[in-house]
Amino acid sequence: MTAASTAILISLVAIVLLAPRRWALLGMMAGILYLTQGHYVQVAGLNIFPTRVLALAALTRVLCRRELSVLGLTRLDTVFFVLYGFVLVVYAIRTDVLEGYNLGLVIDAVVSYLAFRGLVHTFDEFHWFLRMTALILVPYAMLVCVETYTSVNPFAAVGGVELRRAGDLWFREGRLRATGSFGHPSLLGTCAATFAALYVGAVVSPKARWISTTGLAACVLIIWATNSGGPLTCLAVAAVGWALWSARREMRFVRRGIVLLFIALLVVMKAPIWYVLARISDVTGGDGFHRARLLDVAFQNLDKWWLAGMPLLKTRGWMPYVNATTGGTDITNHFLLFGLTAGLGALVLAVVVLIVSFSRLGKALAYARTLPRQRSRSVEITLWSLGVVLAIHSFNWFGISYWDQTNMLWLMHLAMVSSLTSPASLLPPQASPSPAAAKRTGFASPLTSPPAQRTWAPVHRRGR
Repeated sequence: MTAASTAILISLVAIVLLAPRRWALLGMMAGILYLTQGHYVQVAGLNIFPTRVLALAALTRVLCRRELSVLGLTRLDTVFFVLYGFVLVVYAIRTDVLEGYNLGLVIDAVVSYLAFRGLVHTFDEFHWFLRMTALILVPYAMLVCVETYTSVNPFAAVGGVELRRAGDLWFREGRLRATGSFGHPSLLGTCAATFAALYVGAVVSPKARWISTTGLAACVLIIWATNSGGPLTCLAVAAVGWALWSARREMRFVRRGIVLLFIALLVVMKAPIWYVLARISDVTGGDGFHRARLLDVAFQNLDKWWLAGMPLLKTRGWMPYVNATTGGTDITNHFLLFGLTAGLGALVLAVVVLIVSFSRLGKALAYARTLPRQRSRSVEITLWSLGVVLAIHSFNWFGISYWDQTNMLWLMHLAMVSSLTSPASLLPPQASPSPAAAKRTGFASPLTSPPAQRTWAPVHRRGR
């Protein structure tokens, strides 16, 4: 690590440990944007990345300050832990994996998720976080533009990709594909597209319309700078998601329509259904054929990985080119990566995590409509924006695998879904839902404990 990356890390760790909770969350987001995995320290054979240190600091803070209670864990939390517990068991059984590296991935996921779960409690904190993130996205977008016009990555000083050494890899049709602090242009674009979806919802609020518009403009500028088809597809998914806002009360018909479309494609297409990815890339650009062919070959070799996965090195012969880091095929599909990591069980559990997330959002949206009008509108828009972000990640997983700080970004969004769909977050502590509304929406109570056990009355002490 250089002096610059060390100074940034120390400053952010101090913020995470000592500042109020909402500032700690903003410090985590600043780490995602302004730190990289290019600089790290090796300790006992393990690579200690800056974001890994930041996540450990955040979890330490959450545990020491008791900002996350075991009693407040949700069904989504349970499914998440089952997924990574299953992966850990498979790693313990297999003997052909790099134990330190793979164990580190599991620990990173659990630590980051728990840290974010403890740092996000209320909708007000979430809205404040969006506003402040817009302020740190603006200088970040400017640095990415510098990279675009000069072909010099300002983040190389903290471990970012040095474009002059990357050859023609990061150019498309004569224009640079910016990477910023991320490991790949598409991963940078993923970060921008997900926050663009969040800012579309925030623009509706009159309190923060101008700053939300600024954040949205910064995200769009970053997507343009990446010059990649994946981020454009993510932006298109966000546009479709918000276009469905008017049909939010009739989403069951939308879901049925998607199923019917899927069946129609199975009947009409001569090639397997996953070759739709190649057709999409004909419009947005990118390597859609590679992604479709990858799934084709993976299912041809299903017998080799369905039970407990397989080493990525053994996928070397799947495609005519290899990934320089793993020595195997470039696995540009996050669902498939779960399968190759720990078999079909892990892949199915990853899908279950997404299903449970959408289910919780649907129930929370139904419950939000029973709240007082002013709060109902704000809560509903926020939950819908998180649903759009979840849809972006779900669709994006078909075209890329997350392997840098994008993993932390995804876990942050997932933790926000879990926190803000919990009954305790939907209503102020003083409010109480009607029994009919609670029964209809699936929330037994918005409170984490009976009202009789709460002590909301102010404590009067001498000298005050």
